[in-house]
Amino acid sequence: MVEVFKTNIVEVSHSETMVARLLEYFPESRISFDLEDCDKILRVEGNQICPVTVIKLLQEGGFDCFILE
Repeated sequence: MVEVFKTNIVEVSHSETMVARLLEYFPESRISFDLEDCDKILRVEGNQICPVTVIKLLQEGGFDCFILE
């Protein structure tokens, strides 16, 4: 399963912090940001991904996060 999100993260340090945080909840997942993309894409690949949790964790970190269809 792959979920793709639009974010407003622009700093590499912020993306690294959020990847670490997301891996606490989804330890078996592959998580990456594409900060070069205009939508600052977050990709989460794994078997048990909860998009609501991903969005909540980013919002708790002070960032916007929306599912891209």
